[in-house]
Amino acid sequence: MGGGFRVLHLVRPFLSFLPEVQSADRKIPFREKVIYTVISLFIFLVCSQLPLYGIHSTTGADPFYWMRVILASNRGTVMELGITPIVTSGLVMQLLAGSKIIEVDNSVREDRALLNGAQKLLGILIAVGEAVAYVLSGMYGSVCQLGVGNAILIIIQLCFVGIIVICLDELLQKGYGLGSGISLFIATNICENIIWKAFSPTTINSGRGAEFEGAVIALFHLLITRTDKVHALREAFYRQNLPNVTNLLATVLIFLIVIYFQGFRVVLPVRCKNARGQQGSYPIKLFYTSNMPIILQSALVSNLYFISQLLHRKYSGNFLVNLLGKWKESEYSGQSIPVGGLAYYVTAPSSLADMAANPFHALFYLVFMLSACALFSKNLD
Repeated sequence: MGGGFRVLHLVRPFLSFLPEVQSADRKIPFREKVIYTVISLFIFLVCSQLPLYGIHSTTGADPFYWMRVILASNRGTVMELGITPIVTSGLVMQLLAGSKIIEVDNSVREDRALLNGAQKLLGILIAVGEAVAYVLSGMYGSVCQLGVGNAILIIIQLCFVGIIVICLDELLQKGYGLGSGISLFIATNICENIIWKAFSPTTINSGRGAEFEGAVIALFHLLITRTDKVHALREAFYRQNLPNVTNLLATVLIFLIVIYFQGFRVVLPVRCKNARGQQGSYPIKLFYTSNMPIILQSALVSNLYFISQLLHRKYSGNFLVNLLGKWKESEYSGQSIPVGGLAYYVTAPSSLADMAANPFHALFYLVFMLSACALFSKNLD
């Protein structure tokens, strides 16, 4: 245990420099919690729409394209990193504590403070590292095009907003708001994406002429403009490479299923040793660990994507790099998609047809997803 404490004690000199939200010294009224939560979400939404100053271009392949929604990030904005730094730091600290590499006694207040400080410090370092990697990898144009001044300015913007996200999450976690900051940011980002993809008035040329991006808008547009209503309905429900009505209905169905299972509880009988015959019950939610294992798994995969794409751009002919992941640009979206290596197998099959064509891929992904989530759930317990 002494070795574990020595590791945690390395964080002590940095605690006074880390931003911290003081725990509430009184019970926060519900109305105030709502206000704090709304303000936090407003700041998050503003940052999600505020473009990065000094960037040259964002038209290149997006290494986080697959994970944008669940990582609450937005391309080309100051919220580029989303919750990745705080989730990745939480993932690392959970694994270190769970494997006893760092021994933490949660009953000791100092240990909890040091662990929280270590996670916060690691989150800031990850934000700095990812910001530097984004700039040097040419995500916003080459450093020569940006200039040293703009490159440093972009890094500062990304790091500053990363620290803001950490502070907002801590604010909500310490009783000032409703629920977890991470979960609220993800839920807000998902709702924003669903509404946009359902009602977006933007027109996109997908090879079949100009089409509305929003599934609902496209449905009514096709029904009004097409003479063959059956074909119009079929296209609205099953059109490729753009949001369709089937996607929207499937999202609503999954939402209802999750709400249904959220209410499930397993009741464990509890007996008192001191009082014979006296027993009670202890209910445990079926979704005991909530969505955190999936968030941690997504953070793990997103970092794999990022590293794999960086290496594939420079060393695409290397056997070990291709073993980690092979990528190609999609002819429709222009985004890089994994087509081989580990990155391909930890990615969900794109369709039922893809699943039938490569059952091993589907099986590997299923086993990996369940195993990773089970491991993270065990560490969170």
